[in-house]
Amino acid sequence: MFSGKTEELMRRLRRAEIAKLRVNIFKPSIDKRYVEKAIVSHDYNSTLSTPVENASSILLLCGQVEVVGIDEAQFFDPELPSVCEKLADKGIRVIVAGLDMDFQGNPFGPMPHLMSIADEVLKLHAVCLVCGRSALYSYRIETESQDTILIGQKERYEPRCRICYNLNY
Repeated sequence: MFSGKTEELMRRLRRAEIAKLRVNIFKPSIDKRYVEKAIVSHDYNSTLSTPVENASSILLLCGQVEVVGIDEAQFFDPELPSVCEKLADKGIRVIVAGLDMDFQGNPFGPMPHLMSIADEVLKLHAVCLVCGRSALYSYRIETESQDTILIGQKERYEPRCRICYNLNY
């Protein structure tokens, strides 16, 4: 979290739009942190998107596009990698952003599969709020819930490096 994944996704999609490519952006409908029909970075930059209940809906809704953007991929169902492959096989550029690990440091949702089939992977890191090193982990501040999916922002999570994460987890 807080590494700039959504900002990077929006930057790449803006470049596609500048190139006059047809773009469609999707996010999981459970992500209602900022705005229901937009992806929003932690810096409050935003762009319109379509919330979907499941990955297969993307195939039905993408229409005549050349680029598909998908944010918060970790919250999608296991069908997302198959959906992305079908789009890519049609010549559609697919750009996906998501967390690779959950708050316990385990692979998160469809992300490991997506990363293994991706043409390119860019792994961004936040800054550890404890020591300032590169942060690989999302430390959950609220410890009562052990649910893997607990949507939140700075009030629930903070970026931590490996050392600081392990000291407090």
